[in-house]
Amino acid sequence: MSWAGPEDIYLSTSLASYLDRKLLVLLRDGRKLMGTLRSFDQFANAVLEGACERVIVGDLYCDIPLGLYVIRGENVVLIGELDLEREELPPHMTHVSVAEIRRAQKAEREATDLKGTMRKKMEFLDLD
Repeated sequence: MSWAGPEDIYLSTSLASYLDRKLLVLLRDGRKLMGTLRSFDQFANAVLEGACERVIVGDLYCDIPLGLYVIRGENVVLIGELDLEREELPPHMTHVSVAEIRRAQKAEREATDLKGTMRKKMEFLDLD
């Protein structure tokens, strides 16, 4: 039998108020998931129904459908309720297809890798 400390009771109580509500969940790896909270446990493991991953690259975004999604509690950084009455994104953001956002992610990753490579090659200049 495991013992639940007082902090565990507060966590489960606060998550209970989010049941059946649309949430944004920020994960440790930086991913942003949205969906309706259907279940959780004392470890903050959560089940999202109708989940999608929101991917943002520059001014482009895409919501990639995931369906029913189980999130391990140790990976959760932040949970917040989405306001369904408000516009979620600034007007300058453009919705694109999954294929387009993947291409944009790849280009962004390659640019970051190139920047790191160039910085490494220029270390001898000691620009800092």
